[in-house]
Amino acid sequence: MSFDITSVLTNGQPALLGPALGALGLTVAAIWFLQGRAWALLYVVLIPFLNWSFGIIPEFGVLAPGENAVFPQGVALHPMTMVTGMVFVIRDFVQREMGHRVLILMAIAVAWSFFYAWPVIALASGIAFAISEGVDWLIFTFTKYRLSTRILISSAVAAPVDTTVFLYGADLAKQMELGMEPGNSLHPWNWVVFVVGKMVGALIVSAVIRRREDAGLISPREA
Repeated sequence: MSFDITSVLTNGQPALLGPALGALGLTVAAIWFLQGRAWALLYVVLIPFLNWSFGIIPEFGVLAPGENAVFPQGVALHPMTMVTGMVFVIRDFVQREMGHRVLILMAIAVAWSFFYAWPVIALASGIAFAISEGVDWLIFTFTKYRLSTRILISSAVAAPVDTTVFLYGADLAKQMELGMEPGNSLHPWNWVVFVVGKMVGALIVSAVIRRREDAGLISPREA
């Protein structure tokens, strides 16, 4: 299968290549002007990519609907769920890199989601990130815990909020785009699987940072 960079950059709309390249250039310039570097760029790229993936990449069925009486609606896990959990951790590193200007980058990333993802998914993602990232930002900014602990706590609080809002939007999007029944994404067991999947990344990063703190390689009180 050939790789078409034009199709990727324009989300399958090659006539928009010029405006898309111009907007991408302005985005990179804005990140640099706001004193963001590698973590900031990764953050802005990752959010629209993840929103795009939830409309394109199929979920992995852990249990099919009706297969188990305890899980009547089935249990599904999207391959990118763990990566979604890493967004909260990456945001924490972006804040260390450029301070509270990270909130501007969040708005830019959500705006790009409307170009690359289903509108309902983008809207749900925007609301979810506005709520969960706000919670994440408050905890990371105002608590006095060591860095590794702040990463873990902020992710633990933000992940359930983000999951609830996002799965509600994904449920609506699948109803509108694919004609699926209500409750196709937002149900208790799917919610649990998504939250657990998101926390795995945060746990790994927190453990790595804790070891580096204990070894004296980084300061536990870094902002």
